[in-house]
Amino acid sequence: MDRRIYLLTATVFLAGIAENICIGILPSLSTGLGVSLATAGQLTTVFSAIFALTALLASALLTRGDRKTLLLAALGVFALSNGVAAASPGYALLFGARVLMAASCALVIQLAVMLATALATPATRGRAIGLVFVGISGSLVLGVPAGMVLDQWAGWRAVFGTLALLALLPAALLWRGLPRSPLQRTASLRAYWQALADARGLCAQLVSVAMIGGHFTLFAYLSPYLQAHLGADARALTACYAAFGVAGVTGAWLGGWCSDRIGAWRALLACPAAFCVSMAVLPLAAISPWLLLPALMVWGAISWSVSPIVQNFLVRQSPADADARIGINVAAMHVGVAVGAGLGGVMVDRGALLQTPWLGSAMVALAFGLALAAVRGRRWRAALP
Repeated sequence: MDRRIYLLTATVFLAGIAENICIGILPSLSTGLGVSLATAGQLTTVFSAIFALTALLASALLTRGDRKTLLLAALGVFALSNGVAAASPGYALLFGARVLMAASCALVIQLAVMLATALATPATRGRAIGLVFVGISGSLVLGVPAGMVLDQWAGWRAVFGTLALLALLPAALLWRGLPRSPLQRTASLRAYWQALADARGLCAQLVSVAMIGGHFTLFAYLSPYLQAHLGADARALTACYAAFGVAGVTGAWLGGWCSDRIGAWRALLACPAAFCVSMAVLPLAAISPWLLLPALMVWGAISWSVSPIVQNFLVRQSPADADARIGINVAAMHVGVAVGAGLGGVMVDRGALLQTPWLGSAMVALAFGLALAAVRGRRWRAALP
C-alpha cells in the first residue's frame, strides 16, 4: 500500500472528529446552549445535509484544477469554521459554523478518497478506500473520546478550538508529501447525470442512503440512548465510544478487504443483511450491559464497512467514471446521515428514543432490497471485475 494513503487517512481523521463530535458531546451542547437534545441533534443533521449538497455540486462542477491544492484550501476553511464554532456566543452562530464546517469536510473526505483511489493499484483499491474510512472510524476510537474528555475539562468550545489548531499539521504534511493530481475530465456534470441514470449504480447509491440512514436514527442520539439503558456517567460514555470506535476501525478495514476478497457484488449483498440483524438485536440485548456493549460493537463494525464496499462496487462497475461515482456516493452517505438523524430526532421529541433501533432496522431492510436490485443478473455479475 502506498504510504501516502496513510497520510490521507490521518487527514480524514480530523474531518471525522468534526463530523461526529456533536454526537459525543450532545448533552453538554444541549445544556450549554440552553436548547433541547433534539435541537442540539440538528447540528448533526444540518452538517450532513450541507455535506451531501457540497459533495454532489462541487465534484460535479469542479472539472479543472489540482486535487492537492483543493485539499489544502478545504483544510484552511475547516480550520476557520472550527475557530468560529469555538467563539460562537449561541446556537445560531454555531449552527452557521457547522454549515461551513460541513462544506469543508465534504471536500476533504471526497478528495482524500479520490486521491487514494488514484494512488492504489486496481487489486488493492477496495482496501485503499477502506483505509481512508479507517480515518473516520478511527476518530471514534481516539478523537471523539478525547473530545469528550476535553469537553468535561474545559467545555465544548475548547473542542472546536483544538480542531482548528490541529488542522494546520496535516496541511503542512500534505503540502510536502502529496504529488500534484489533476482532476479527471470525466468528473463533469454530464458524467454525473450519466451515473445517476444508470439503474444499477443508482440502486447501489441508495444502499448507502438507506443503510447509513438506518444507522443514524440511533447513532445520532447514542449518548442519551446509552444513558437511558446503562445510566452511564461521562467516563462510562467515553469508554463506550472508544469501544465503538475500535469496532468501527475494524469494520472499515474488513469492508475493504472483504470487497476485494469475495467480490464487490457479494459484499454488497452481505453487508446490509448482516447489519439489519445486528441492529434488530440491540433492543433485545439492552437487558444487560454485558450483552449490549458487544452488540453495539458488532453493529458499529458492520456500519463502517458499508462505505468501502459500496464505493469499490461503484468503481469496479465503471472505472472510467470513478470520480463521478465516488462524488455521488460521498453525497449519498450524508443524505443518509441527515435523513437518519432527522427521523431519529422526531422519535426523540415524541419520547420514543428507545424505539429508534426498530426504525433503523426497517431502513436497513430496504437497503438489502436495493442491493439485490443493484446486482441482479447472473451474466452481469460474472462480468464485474
